[in-house]
Amino acid sequence: MEKKRILIIDDDELITMSLDMIISGDEEFEVAGRGNGGKDAVRLFEELRPDLLLMDIRMPDLNGLEAAEKILAAHPEAVILFLTTFSDDEYIVKALELGVKGYLLKQDYKSLHDSLRAALNGQTVFGGAVVEKLPELVHPREAARTYDYAAHDITEKEYEVIQLVAEGYSNKEIASTLFLSEGTVRNYLSSILEKMELRDRTQLAIFYLRHS
Repeated sequence: MEKKRILIIDDDELITMSLDMIISGDEEFEVAGRGNGGKDAVRLFEELRPDLLLMDIRMPDLNGLEAAEKILAAHPEAVILFLTTFSDDEYIVKALELGVKGYLLKQDYKSLHDSLRAALNGQTVFGGAVVEKLPELVHPREAARTYDYAAHDITEKEYEVIQLVAEGYSNKEIASTLFLSEGTVRNYLSSILEKMELRDRTQLAIFYLRHS
């Protein structure tokens, strides 16, 4: 089995070394490289093209959010997972808007291997303290809104797919619920994302929750 290559970025050298040991302890992964700031992240991602970038947010020279934005602009398919000490609301919201694959807190390190696997399989992962914040962050109580999806030529069936994505359904679950094949669901999602100019299902779910 080919190992998945992980790039680690954190401004604390002790943390990058510790993460290296933790990640390397699982035979599914290998550490492709380590860096100590946002500029390192951008440079090393270009050089190494890792399967996943594990990165802190608060760093000198270029913070993790800025680095992620640069990387995703050049490589929309990049899999980026934040691992940070800070659960600041603005950081979480910005990370979600960028389309990263997860936001973990460093105290969640015991579930790191599972989180890496989930992100590499296309899932979006969050630490426990972050999960508690999500409903209010993406769907504030006072911000009930309606949105005209027809302006994007979204069909009724596509709208049903959007609703189920926002509820966290997988493609298989959506297919079962709407009596469709998984291939048809994938086609619907591709069409929806193209019409709405969104990067992935995470951005789609956030868009729906903020405009419903």
